[in-house]
Amino acid sequence: MRNVSAADANRHFSRLLRDVQAGETVTVTSRGFPWPPSSLRFPEGGTKTARQALLARLQNQPAAGITWSRDELYDDEVRA
Repeated sequence: MRNVSAADANRHFSRLLRDVQAGETVTVTSRGFPWPPSSLRFPEGGTKTARQALLARLQNQPAAGITWSRDELYDDEVRA
């Protein structure tokens, strides 16, 4: 098993995916600690349950009628 910083994982993502596909175990770290922390990991089956709940909520929620560009979605500033 090897540790890879989040920055290096981002820079070499394709290579990292190939290594994992070849059977290598890789832990991504942020500031030297494994990411995500165990406190943020879903319990077994939790990801599927969380996804289903999110999709059900979105299907029942009316559309707001607002559209954003990709740049606006990733803009940190709040626009009035």
